[in-house]
Amino acid sequence: MMRDMAQRPQQADGPELPRLGGRRSSYRERVADALRAALIAGELRPGEVYSAPSLAARFGVSATPVREAMLDLVKEGLVDTVPNKGFRVTAVSDEQLDEYTHIRALIEIPTVTELARTADRVSLEALRPAAREIVTAAVAGDLIAYVEADTRFHLGLLALAGNAHLVEVVADLRGRSRLYGLTTLVKAGRLLSSAEEHLELLDALLDRDERAVRDIMTRHLGHVRGLWAARD
Repeated sequence: MMRDMAQRPQQADGPELPRLGGRRSSYRERVADALRAALIAGELRPGEVYSAPSLAARFGVSATPVREAMLDLVKEGLVDTVPNKGFRVTAVSDEQLDEYTHIRALIEIPTVTELARTADRVSLEALRPAAREIVTAAVAGDLIAYVEADTRFHLGLLALAGNAHLVEVVADLRGRSRLYGLTTLVKAGRLLSSAEEHLELLDALLDRDERAVRDIMTRHLGHVRGLWAARD
């Protein structure tokens, strides 16, 4: 079973799901992580109904951890239960997306800007591998790797502010909004410029350039909304 879970199986009747890594302690948590990544990358589509057994077959695990993981996603508002059928991926309206990006801007822009004064260089440099992974994933068109590295970078950066609840709130907003439009941007060759902003942001933080950090964060979150706008 572990060998099956280490691969990225694909079925003809559904989307390819991400491989399950070994960073989590239980199948339930690992499946939940992989499902979140597939939702964010748009591999599980809004409005579609998925059964636990069919998803379990793609993961190469039993239906129980998949069903438990989907119930976790129900609590997060990512899916709804459909009696006797499975789980429906919830749709997100343009109004909701605008609200999410507004809240993120209120939280992330001033928080990250302040890090230009408070974060130590060692902690900032520790984020460079994740920033490089984002660029590498963008070049390869690997949406799952892109989302995973992007999440590690942004939440790791916010964690330097020392407010765990703030990180939790932003993580929830990122999950609820998802990054619609990634596939469209990959095909259009526009994802790389957004990916490279992570390295640009890191360099500005290391230079202690608060104005540049604020400008980059404002531009970057604007691109996030652009990803959503490209979903159609």
